Amino acid sequence: MMIEVMKSKLHCVQVTEANLNYMGSITIDEDLMDAANLIAGEKVQVLDNNNGERFETYIIKGERGSGCVCLNGAAARRVQVGDTVIIISYALMDFEEAKSFKPTVVFPQDNHLV
Repeated sequence: MMIEVMKSKLHCVQVTEANLNYMGSITIDEDLMDAANLIAGEKVQVLDNNNGERFETYIIKGERGSGCVCLNGAAARRVQVGDTVIIISYALMDFEEAKSFKPTVVFPQDNHLV
């Protein structure tokens, strides 16, 4: 049996930009992506702590070291700059493998690694 489990989480990052005129996705600083074991094109769930919104999108690389967390396209309407969000990715794996799997969880400060 395969189950879906949390693979990676960026916990409590700040939205730095919301760009309605972009085709879609979330732009994330490449340093944050590396730390959380995320890749470009990966599907993520975004949870907004300020307004309760939960939605899915995909990642595009942001400038390394910039601290960028930018919601693009339709998702830009679901957040405000300055909102605190949690970004989570999931993976399918065998039930037995999932029992011992340890997800990557990153707690950035001011959208930068500590």
